[in-house]
Amino acid sequence: MSFFDKLKAKLTPKATQPYVSGFRNTQNGFGERLKALIGLKPQIDESVYAELNDVLLRADLGVPMATDLIRRLRAQAKARHLSESSQLVDVLAELMRDSFVPFELTWHEGLNVILIVGINGAGKTTMMDIITGKTRPDSGKAWFGQSMDLLKMSEPEIANAGIGRKFQKPTVFESHSVAENLELAMQGNKGVWYSLKAKLSGEQKTLIDETLHTIGLTEHYHQQAGALSHGQKQWLEIGMLLVQKPYLLLVDEPVAGMTHQEMDRTAELLTSLAGKHSVVVVEHDMDFVRSIANKVTVLHQGSVLAEGSMDEVQNNQRVIEVYLG
Repeated sequence: MSFFDKLKAKLTPKATQPYVSGFRNTQNGFGERLKALIGLKPQIDESVYAELNDVLLRADLGVPMATDLIRRLRAQAKARHLSESSQLVDVLAELMRDSFVPFELTWHEGLNVILIVGINGAGKTTMMDIITGKTRPDSGKAWFGQSMDLLKMSEPEIANAGIGRKFQKPTVFESHSVAENLELAMQGNKGVWYSLKAKLSGEQKTLIDETLHTIGLTEHYHQQAGALSHGQKQWLEIGMLLVQKPYLLLVDEPVAGMTHQEMDRTAELLTSLAGKHSVVVVEHDMDFVRSIANKVTVLHQGSVLAEGSMDEVQNNQRVIEVYLG
């Protein structure tokens, strides 16, 4: 096995460690590998760039970003009249620092609905993974309010703190009724013996009724969840979050696979939650985004590319260059 093959083999496990801010998070270890790699080739030629590009791809950097880094590296090498491949290390480090600037997203209580958009690989799902504790970043910060450091909390602790997440594919208890799904999702003692003897209080029954009204499933109170349509299952899962009384809802592609009628109803549902909850929605359907968005954040290659109203984002020159150029 050649040196490059061995190096790629070492870098490959990095692909299993998701992150928001790219290689800035693992810059030291990665930089050492790069120095060893480039140091083997005394002269800069196309093979150096080809190997670098391959390593970046194997390290799960993504085709657009790897291609852009190599293009910029070539330009810098030419502009600085570099002749030794080892000199590319510092140049590449500079480019990577510029490319992987950690982004900050801030949501305030009572804010309406924020839409997160971006092409595949922009960092949308990873962002949600980090907020909910599913993924641990190599570095950086994630705070909820002024005192909760999410990076020091487990997934259950984060959920109990008031952060709820709905994944793209609805996950409901299909053999149970709609009302029972909401009951199971409620906060409280979930021990076996307690659950066998537990009875719903008047307050809990009221919460279930109110939630069913909010999600439009009152008439399906006793119906098995497995018999619901795809859109209704999505609404039920949103309801399962609402009974937990979250401050922040993270909703991943809620209208994927829905009919136009279901999309309209989902837009009404999410809009109705504004003011009671902060709602962050990741979505690709631009018509749906326009129908509910008060604020749109565009992610690109792990960084915030633009923020503002839908009209402001669509007319943003950087967004136009990235998505249309």
